[in-house]
Amino acid sequence: MAGIVWLLLLGFSSLPTLSGEEDFVPPQYNISLDLPPDQRWEPVLKQYNSIYLRDTLEYLLKKFIPNWIRLFASPLAKFHLTFFVTEPYASELWSISRILDISVGDVFLINLFYELTVYCTSIIAQDDQGNIYHGRNFDHYLYTILRHLTVDLHFIRNGEIAYTGTTYIGYVGLWTGQSPHKFTVSGNTRGEHSGKWWENLYSAYLKSGTAVGWLIRDTLNDAKDFQSAAIKLTYTPIIAEAYLIIAGTKPNEGLAITRNRDGPALVWSLNPLLGEWFRVETNYDHWTAPPLHDDRSTPASIALNKTGQANVNLDSLFKVLSVRPVLNFITVHTTVMSAAFPEKYATTIRNTIPKLWWRKPGAK
Repeated sequence: MAGIVWLLLLGFSSLPTLSGEEDFVPPQYNISLDLPPDQRWEPVLKQYNSIYLRDTLEYLLKKFIPNWIRLFASPLAKFHLTFFVTEPYASELWSISRILDISVGDVFLINLFYELTVYCTSIIAQDDQGNIYHGRNFDHYLYTILRHLTVDLHFIRNGEIAYTGTTYIGYVGLWTGQSPHKFTVSGNTRGEHSGKWWENLYSAYLKSGTAVGWLIRDTLNDAKDFQSAAIKLTYTPIIAEAYLIIAGTKPNEGLAITRNRDGPALVWSLNPLLGEWFRVETNYDHWTAPPLHDDRSTPASIALNKTGQANVNLDSLFKVLSVRPVLNFITVHTTVMSAAFPEKYATTIRNTIPKLWWRKPGAK
């Protein structure tokens, strides 16, 4: 069924899309790491209508999460959250629950929901001068909702940006982020390997695995350099299998890490000396052929080769990420970044709805 859906969605890739003028930059907010965890998110959440956020999260829960799981998770989270969710995330989840007046179990499930439903393209590339660039498309079936919940966040410590990330209101992890002058990182789910609900709940509760988005945020917060970040991303137990893509500031500092829950399946590095100056990771193991209904890696690789190593930069990488079907019907946002140039971190919300379907409100 999923294959048929993707085929239908990508079948529209040849249709014209809304002009680039319809794309927009998401809101940007600061999160103070100097505040206690249970106070950090309140200034951001107050920028939104609490009824809208509450109704939106309730819609997601009812539509995509079986009721029996909610019945199971609610008391589990209420009485045992700190057992299987580490700080500061446990306190942050509790604070979101309090501010929005919803159960902490529901907030926890929303965070797990994002862990299982991230369909993305991540690219790292090195130019002929040794500069490293990193870009990603974040794809999600709920693009119409998430495009209005997307935010860029600067996490501030002692008056300085400790790290930057792109996420969604209600989700405390990061699937895209940058530690300035150190490294950038993005995460993609690993296709059919990402696991079922009960497998990931088991991994979270009994095996003490961490959510992928929380691991990425921990790495951005803790790692001192590219090497220590790579080690942390490679070996920390996680609740769902994933791809973790990391780029540094020096030549050859680029890895696409295929993760099992307990460790690495394969580490795929940049190797410009052999002409391998970029890596493209989607949601399938790169050593296997992607399914015909969802091959984004081939058109991305063709576009990169056409661009050429001498011409790759953040602007040209954005263009590669805008090639169909790398940019597709469910792409929520595109982020381009380079840790060596942290001020150039940029996220764009994409409007990929075909003109054939789209009408302005009130248009006939």
